[in-house]
Amino acid sequence: MILDLTLPPSTETSTSGLMHVKRFWSKVMLKRANQIDEEFWNKEWELDKTLLSVLGLGLEQTLTYVFQYAPAFEEFEQWIVQTSGFPASEQISRFNDLFNKTPVLSQPIPSVLSAEELAFWKENGYLVLKNVIPKEDCRATIDVICDFLKINLNDANTWYSPNNSRQGIMVQLFQHPLLQKNRQSARIRMAYEQLWQRSDIWVTTDRVGFNPPETEKWKFPGPDLHWDCSLDLPIPFNLQGLLYLADTAPNQGAFTLVPGFHNRISAWLSSLPEGTNPRIENLHALGSFPIAAEAGDFIIWHQALPHGSSPNTSSKPRFVQYINYQPADFTAQKNWM
Repeated sequence: MILDLTLPPSTETSTSGLMHVKRFWSKVMLKRANQIDEEFWNKEWELDKTLLSVLGLGLEQTLTYVFQYAPAFEEFEQWIVQTSGFPASEQISRFNDLFNKTPVLSQPIPSVLSAEELAFWKENGYLVLKNVIPKEDCRATIDVICDFLKINLNDANTWYSPNNSRQGIMVQLFQHPLLQKNRQSARIRMAYEQLWQRSDIWVTTDRVGFNPPETEKWKFPGPDLHWDCSLDLPIPFNLQGLLYLADTAPNQGAFTLVPGFHNRISAWLSSLPEGTNPRIENLHALGSFPIAAEAGDFIIWHQALPHGSSPNTSSKPRFVQYINYQPADFTAQKNWM
């Protein structure tokens, strides 16, 4: 059993002045060697993810690098700078305050969502925020993705070429000025703050998505309807979100969810016969709904909603960017179900 005493304290700083970096690296190295138990690994999981948000690093991207190369701490620091640069000084100070027990000054909670939107949210558990990102930025972001994947939008033959950065419809692209600009949308952040009813939230560094039309040789690999959280009741409040980078029709691999299911998930789970695995039930039978929207529209949803992508039966690809905000002290359920 790994004890806190055997690890660097969170307050030990990296060369950039950021706390918790060396402790995080130490834990991942122990995880790589299978020398840390799951309970201890999960103990600071949300804090670890917040650290990566501050560093501008993707979670899977970082774990893959450490597991593959087992870098010394100095090498890990160099990789961080080479990959995402130095975090802003205000971000460093804000993150370090989590360990200094500095009182967080309360900030006014914005009211960007109308009464009608809030009523829709309460009933359906999701919102479509219109035109949060300029369409020209969306087009430019698509160009970035195409360049990264080496595909030509005018040549469908290039849409299915193998690429190590493609994992199904997910693309392991995390760092680019345009991606960061989209993440920093004031309207997206304010909507999250209003729904969370708190301003001390952190934007994640997540990936992008590319879902081309199905062909005889290439079929939609998923993910179909699913949850990204434990189904151990009660399910805590948490949010997820994605940005449409191109106009997306219902049959264009549209993002799909079950509206309002956050209001009835407890009753549904309780109604299942003992021993039933809810994750393999026919979730579409619960009332799945594909969301058509335009480039620059942002979908935000409650984590209790079954959600996923869908087969693209149109003639155009679907492009999205995943964006989320979360507080550092979020607490997930201990038991995975």
